[in-house]
Amino acid sequence: MYGVRLGYSNLHIYKSNCVSPNTMSKLLSATLITAVVLISTQHPSPTFAGTCASKCGSPPLQFTPGKHILLEVINSTPRLIKLEKIRGTNAITLQPGQKLQLDQGDGTEPNVSLVFWDDTGLSLQAIVSKPNFATLRVELRPTWRFPGDRSVDILDDGRVNVF
Repeated sequence: MYGVRLGYSNLHIYKSNCVSPNTMSKLLSATLITAVVLISTQHPSPTFAGTCASKCGSPPLQFTPGKHILLEVINSTPRLIKLEKIRGTNAITLQPGQKLQLDQGDGTEPNVSLVFWDDTGLSLQAIVSKPNFATLRVELRPTWRFPGDRSVDILDDGRVNVF
């Protein structure tokens, strides 16, 4: 590329070392393509991740409606916990580390609710699991989340919800 430079007394024509606009656009295109390729290999697209089953996590807990269910509650806190099966028991105190098993009967009782609380007002977290086909395990742990979990419901269609 050639340019013109005006001096005090003369006119100079010189060859510039600047890059032409055509070369600049090619360089910019190559840089962008390289950046996209490098970024895409560092952060793969979720479309290449596989099926939903590989990313969706575990399915929600479900029991067969009408079947016998054993409800197992474990106090994994360092404090006393109170729990009550609505329309089934009065408040029961669980010692730290204690495990309690409540019979759910024949499973026809609609919408069983287990309510729990800490008398000191601290928040609890309920971790539910299904160790076998007829047992619902509820492990109560301390948590920093406020207000925390307060109940576990077994619905008449077999689903389990934590509130």
